[in-house]
Amino acid sequence: MTTHSIEATRRQVLAGLGATTALTLGGCAALPRAEGIAAAQKIGAERLLEVAAYNLLEHEPERATSLGVDTGQYAYLRGKLEDQSPEGQDAYAATLRQDLARVRAFPRDGLDSTTITNLDVVESAYDLALDGFALPYGDTPVGNWRTAPYVVIQNVGEYLAMPRFMQSNQKVENGDDADAYIERLEAFPASLDGELARIQSARGMGVVPPGFLLDKAMRQMEQTIASAGKGELFAADLRAKLTAKGMPESHANRAMTLESGPIAEALTRQLEELKAERRVATDDPGISARPRGDEFYSWALRSSTTTTLTADEVHQQGLEELESLHSRMDPILREIGYTSGSVGERMQELGADPRYMFAEGDPGREEIMEFIWDRVNWIKAQMPRAFNTLVDPNMEVVRIPVAEEVGAPGAYGGAGSKDGTIPGRFWINLRTTDLHRKYDLADLTYHETIPGHVWEGEYSNRLPLIRSILAFNPFSEGWALYGEQLADELGAYDDYTVGKLGYLQSLAFRACRMVVDTGLHSKGWSRERAVNFFVERNGSKRNEVEGEVDRYCSWPGQATGYKLGHSRIVDQRERARRVLGPAYDFKAFNDAVILGGNVPMDVLEKNVGRYIAGVGA
Repeated sequence: MTTHSIEATRRQVLAGLGATTALTLGGCAALPRAEGIAAAQKIGAERLLEVAAYNLLEHEPERATSLGVDTGQYAYLRGKLEDQSPEGQDAYAATLRQDLARVRAFPRDGLDSTTITNLDVVESAYDLALDGFALPYGDTPVGNWRTAPYVVIQNVGEYLAMPRFMQSNQKVENGDDADAYIERLEAFPASLDGELARIQSARGMGVVPPGFLLDKAMRQMEQTIASAGKGELFAADLRAKLTAKGMPESHANRAMTLESGPIAEALTRQLEELKAERRVATDDPGISARPRGDEFYSWALRSSTTTTLTADEVHQQGLEELESLHSRMDPILREIGYTSGSVGERMQELGADPRYMFAEGDPGREEIMEFIWDRVNWIKAQMPRAFNTLVDPNMEVVRIPVAEEVGAPGAYGGAGSKDGTIPGRFWINLRTTDLHRKYDLADLTYHETIPGHVWEGEYSNRLPLIRSILAFNPFSEGWALYGEQLADELGAYDDYTVGKLGYLQSLAFRACRMVVDTGLHSKGWSRERAVNFFVERNGSKRNEVEGEVDRYCSWPGQATGYKLGHSRIVDQRERARRVLGPAYDFKAFNDAVILGGNVPMDVLEKNVGRYIAGVGA
C-alpha cells in the first residue's frame, strides 16, 4: 500500500476554518438538486461547528493561544483569561447548553460520515460537561481529561497552570503581544479570586480536600508566592522574551509590579483559605467521603471512560487485566533469573538492581534526557511500518518546573499548537532520578511522544477546530498505551528483554489504576492501602506511586480511562481482523483509528465499522 503524507499544512487548515463564512447556498446552484442540498447541509454543519468552537474559546481563551488560533479577528483572545468565578462558570454552561441544542437540532440526512462524526463528538462532549457543571462543586472539563472536585489543590489551580502556560505558550513577537501578556497578568488576580470564591463555597458545603493533599498544596503555594515576590513567575520570562526580540523592557517592569503586588496578594488570599480548610480537613482520601461524593464519582467515571460502566465493573476489569498481564511477565522474569516470589515481589527486586538505575543528581538527569532522545529517534524511523499517513511532529523534551515536581506525575505529554508554532512536549519529572529506570523509560517515552500523545495530537490538529479542542480521556490515554504496544510490535525490545518487562509493567500499572481509583472512591480504601496495592501487586516504586495515588485523590475517575481505552482499541483491532480476514491490513487499521480523531468509545466503534465496510465494499 502506498505511503503518503498529509499534504495540507496547518496554516492551510486554519485558513479554511473561516472559509465557510463566505459560502452561501447560491454556490451550490450548479449542482444537481440532491447534491446541492447535501453540499449546503455540509456547509451549514461546518459553519455551526466553527461557531461552536469559537464560542467555547470565548470562555477558555488560553486554549486559543495554545492552539495558535488567537490571530486575526480573534487576536483579542490573546489578552484574556477564563472567568473562574461562579458566575463565569455559569455563563460557560449556558453557552454549552445553547450550542448543544443547536447541534442536536441539526439534520443529519445527507451528511457524510466525517461530518456526522464531528457532530456526534460535540454532542457527547457537551452532554458530559453539562452534567458536570450541574454538580455544586468542582472544576468541569469540556472535552478534556481532568475531573477535579477541588478547584485549588496540589495539582489543580491557576497558581500552577498560569505560570507554566505563560512561559510555554504566550509568545512575545511584537508590542501587541507584550500588551496582551500584561493584559493577562492584570486579569490574573481576578482569576485567582474567582477560584477562591468557589473553594470557599465548597467548604461551606462541607467539601474539603484530604489533609495530606492540602499539605502539599500549601507548600507549593508558599513557593509560588515566594517566586512571585522575586518576579520569577512572569517578569523574568517576559524580560527574556523582550530581550530576545530587542524590545524595551518597560513591559517587564510592569509585570514585576503586578506580580509582586496584586498577584502575590491574591495568591496569599488563596493560601489563607487552604489553611482554613486544613484546620477542618480529614485524611479520608475518597470523594465518597464528601457530600454528594457518590454522585460526583458516578459522573467522573462517565466522563473519564465515556462509558456507563459502574465502579464495580471497572474494578473487576482491572483485576482481570492485571492477572492476565502478570501471566505474561512471569516467564520473562524467570528467563532473566528472577524465579522466586510473586510478580510484584520480583519486579521490586528488578527495580532495586543498580544496573537499571540512572546516576543521581544532574549527571543522571542528563543521562535520562539522552536516553529519551535516543528512543524518540528510533521510534520515529519505524513509523512508516505502522502507518500509511505520516506526520513529522515538532516536539521537545522539557523538565517539569521544580515548583511543580512534588505534586506532579512522573511525566506527561501533549500535542503542540494547531499552527505548528508551539511544539508538542514531553514533560519529564526529574525531582529525583530514582523515579525512572532504564527498563521502563523507553516505554514511557513512546507513550508520551511517538506513537503516543505527541503523534496523535498531530492528526487531531489537522481536523476542524472544534475537533482539535475536544479530547476524550479513554481515547487520549488508550491511544498512548496502544502506542506502547505498537513500539513493542515494531521490535523495540527484540534485543532488550528486560525492556519488555517495563512495557508489560506499564500496562499492568494502568490496570492497577482501575482497581485503585475505584477502591479509593467507591470502596473505602485508605491511601496506604492504595499505595501498597501498586507496590506489592505490581512491584511499582513507592516514591512514584505515592504521588500517583495523591493524583487519583484529586482527579477521581481519570486514572480508569487509560487501560480501559487501550483495551477498547485492541478489541476493535481484533474485530477488524476477524471480520476482514485476509483483507485486514495493520497500517490501514491504524490510519482508520487515528485519522478518525479523538473520540468517545462509542464513536470509535462506529469509525472502525465504517473502515471495515469500506474495505469490504
